[in-house]
Amino acid sequence: MSDAPEYPVTAEIVNQPNEGQAESAAESAMMAATREQPPLRLREVFAVLLMVVLCDVTIYRGEGFAGLALLFVVAPVLLLVGSFRPRFGLSFWLIGFMLVALAAKMLWCVSWLPGLHVAAGFVLLVAFAMSLSGLCPYVLEGVVYASQTILAGYAGIVHYLRSTSKKSPAITRASWLSVTLPVVAFLMFGVLFILANPDLLASFGKHMEELLTRLRDWIINFSPSPWEFFFWIAVFWISVGLLRPVIGRALFEVSSRTRRVDDDGVSEPAEAFVYPAFRNTLITVIVLFAVYLGFELKTLWFRDFPEDFHYSGYAHQGAAWLTLGLALSTAILSVVFRGRVLQDPRLPRLRGLAWIWSLENMMLAIAVYHRLYIYIGFNGMTRMRTVGFFGMSAVVAGFILVLWKIAHNRDFLWLVRRHLWTLAVTIYLFVLTPVDTIVVSYNVRRILAGDPAPSVEIDTHPINAEGIVLLEPLLECNDEIIREGVRATLAEWHEEAEALALERQRKGWTSFQAADKLALEELRAASHKWSEYKDRDERSAVLEAFHKYAHQWY
Repeated sequence: MSDAPEYPVTAEIVNQPNEGQAESAAESAMMAATREQPPLRLREVFAVLLMVVLCDVTIYRGEGFAGLALLFVVAPVLLLVGSFRPRFGLSFWLIGFMLVALAAKMLWCVSWLPGLHVAAGFVLLVAFAMSLSGLCPYVLEGVVYASQTILAGYAGIVHYLRSTSKKSPAITRASWLSVTLPVVAFLMFGVLFILANPDLLASFGKHMEELLTRLRDWIINFSPSPWEFFFWIAVFWISVGLLRPVIGRALFEVSSRTRRVDDDGVSEPAEAFVYPAFRNTLITVIVLFAVYLGFELKTLWFRDFPEDFHYSGYAHQGAAWLTLGLALSTAILSVVFRGRVLQDPRLPRLRGLAWIWSLENMMLAIAVYHRLYIYIGFNGMTRMRTVGFFGMSAVVAGFILVLWKIAHNRDFLWLVRRHLWTLAVTIYLFVLTPVDTIVVSYNVRRILAGDPAPSVEIDTHPINAEGIVLLEPLLECNDEIIREGVRATLAEWHEEAEALALERQRKGWTSFQAADKLALEELRAASHKWSEYKDRDERSAVLEAFHKYAHQWY
């Protein structure tokens, strides 16, 4: 099997004259990079040019996440249109769906960690281009694929120039051009001359003058700056590089299944000199984990916590340290079960110890979740506690991958690739998660049930448009300080939302956020409920009282 993309060899390469020693090293390198370039087609050029227009509108001239949402939906379509021989494998459909879901989230609401949303979109675009080329979108290989667009773009542009220079356009023989071209030239220069002379412009009448004035203003407003030209070139270059990769498929086809040999090529069973050290290490940690888990069960389960209980030390910082411990266990197991150890005849006994320790690690993971639950039970839900759940789940998934590796004799490259996939998928799912909806709805339910402690999260942490409308039930709260504090909070948020709406109206459609628009409509409809707090001084006094009251649970 060839380790390069299945492109036909172009005639320009086959018929290249042999110039012997006269050919430079740079030309030799370019020949190697372009030896199997696909033929130039009109739809590819059309797709690349539209990509430039799309990126100019949504990135360079864009003012927000609606434009980027459009980019992450349309760009894959343009890559598909421009691809020479697209592959429609599972990764193609999966990544395509992920891009659509991400675009929907960005169109709806992005207020926290916006850079993470944008980075996820561009990473998925690279992965989509890899899938079109028939390559599995591993994370590290995706970095390589993205970096090769510099060389691939140059090779592709050179191929464009060579191909177009060898093709004489048939339209030059069309007789209608002898009439059309002069007319087009006359109209173009005539309009320019009229726009350049105000007196001449006024002589065409009021309606024509308004039309030409609008055309002049449009040209002035949308005429590109010098930096925009460089942006166009960069987008054109990268788009060509994504469509015409110069790296071969063999680079990404390293086997991910472990052979029954060690790193030194020894295939016969042999005792590993590190086996006793690994065995003793596993026995030690098994005993240590058993003792600690007993202490954890005794001190933090099935008990009422005193008023001076150190929630932050146990439930917040302690959960982080235990998560690090689980990650360290993952690393130790990855190191133990590789190389010569896999050829040791005593391997089954070592695996038995690993299964015992793995069970203890799963119990440790449950203990971490329990600590997070304790902290949430103390004073409510926050964004960062959501991050804690996602991070802990990623660590657990990574540990399960190590167990799978041990059970099925997978190699270290297999494990690294899956770990990076786990991290990437975790980040992607977190980006899609409506964090503020989960956080605020939980805290509101707790407060309405008679527990005022989560009010500190409403007072202390920012709330986006997804969550702010969920505060309205607290306007009926029995606790007067919380009720009035929420009324003042909604009044302040309403004022800021009106200012934001005006700003986005000025910026244009690329800054649109559906959640902000719907939230503002709901706030306008219910504004009579907090009308007395439109006065900033009155509002500030109530918010200060709310802050002092809620801060006792901080």
